[in-house]
Amino acid sequence: MSNPRLTHQWHRLDRETVLGLQGRELHRYLRDCVLPFSAHYQRMFRERGLSADDFRSVADLQKLPFTSKEDLLPTAENPRRTLEFVLAPEAKVLARRPSVILRALVRGRARVRDALDREWRPVFMTSTTGRSSEPVPFLYTQHDIRNLGLGSGRIVEIGGVRSDERMLNMFPFAPHLAFWYMYYSGLDRNVFSLATGGGKVMGTEGNLRAILKLKPQILVAMPTFLYHVLQQAVEQKLRFEGLRLLVLGGEKVSEGTRSKLAALCAQLGSPEVRLMATYGFTEAKLAWTECPLAPGLPSPGYHLYPDQGIIEVIDPETGNVVPDGQGGEIVWTPLDQRGTVVLRYRTGDHTEHGLTWQPCPCCGRRMPRLVGNISRVSDVRSLRFQKVKGTIVDFNELERALDNIPGLGAWQIELRKAHDDPLDLDEINLHVARAGDTPEAGLEVAMRAALHAQFEITPNKILFHSAEELRVLQKVGIALKEQKVVDHRETPEPRP
Repeated sequence: MSNPRLTHQWHRLDRETVLGLQGRELHRYLRDCVLPFSAHYQRMFRERGLSADDFRSVADLQKLPFTSKEDLLPTAENPRRTLEFVLAPEAKVLARRPSVILRALVRGRARVRDALDREWRPVFMTSTTGRSSEPVPFLYTQHDIRNLGLGSGRIVEIGGVRSDERMLNMFPFAPHLAFWYMYYSGLDRNVFSLATGGGKVMGTEGNLRAILKLKPQILVAMPTFLYHVLQQAVEQKLRFEGLRLLVLGGEKVSEGTRSKLAALCAQLGSPEVRLMATYGFTEAKLAWTECPLAPGLPSPGYHLYPDQGIIEVIDPETGNVVPDGQGGEIVWTPLDQRGTVVLRYRTGDHTEHGLTWQPCPCCGRRMPRLVGNISRVSDVRSLRFQKVKGTIVDFNELERALDNIPGLGAWQIELRKAHDDPLDLDEINLHVARAGDTPEAGLEVAMRAALHAQFEITPNKILFHSAEELRVLQKVGIALKEQKVVDHRETPEPRP
């Protein structure tokens, strides 16, 4: 169990106190949990001549090599490679620990045996989506599920959700973190919550019926799917009065997206809605949140949980930890996990302004926060628009730019080869739907001007569709995640 002071005062402690407590927890966690029972890290520490005694502070983490997704993927020689990251204690090893012997004397062997089984035996699994590589399973024990509720309950707490309110969880039903994280948030904080399973389970119409029947104050969803649901509700002239909070996850949330979702809620009868973006990843078994914000207000950043793990921000080129306030790649190390455990995990996600330890300007809580936009390095692609050289396009920024264009509703970027020839140049086509009554000609001029000014690219085609046609193109209610970028090129894209 994590340090009680860190857990109970996770949002009240200053930087020096947190780092000191985290250093102690890191040493204890490596000594008692990871090194005795993780095949991968036993081997890594042995090869480098390291032990738990070499780790007494957060800064000591820099002695440890990084772990990446490639380290978890199966190989022909080791098809069960992921299991090497699962903490797998032997019962006889646990039974010899003085703390276990003392507990058995006080509580009885049977009760202690059951408690240890619940702490260490995997009983649950989530998985990465597998969009960029093979899906990787992450195993949970009952201990991890308790922490799942603890972390997700803090999202409810920061959102100011009351126990007499109702949540509708519209994340897609799948063995993925977002759905289950918010499922356990309601249970942890004793808040009524209905999970619809998203579009694949109940469809857009089913989600609309659930909102009308339940009359929730809080909607939890991926922003693209929620946009389609709210847009369809406006088309049907429905009323969703009483909505006050949208909790968004699974995708990037731009300022334009926030404004468009809030505008739809206002048309449905809920003009005072606030929005919270969340950030999480499977490997952390956690997600973090902003404070609730009205559209147009700057985000204070994602509130981290210092009792659950350590976030480092590194220079992606050198691997060195950067100073607070400086952008870089996010690296994760847990402090209280069982099941699958990764240390110094390189996420491939880049935070714009890094870490800050200042009190949150919105809620006043004191904990580390990740500040600024978070972008995925895998969304930076090399495209060949000219015969001479390739063009590097950051699709993180491209998507934000499209979201922020007034009058533009849903959209899809299509990459394909000119003349469908795999040896020809790359093309970008935009499939778009208008939001409101914006004329097509004016919207096309605005899109071309914005993309040329910011990225020096010009779409080959801009194709206008109805809202329903865009739902079909994005596979709303069919795909796990709505398809906002599709690659129809026949050959792998050249690497940057």
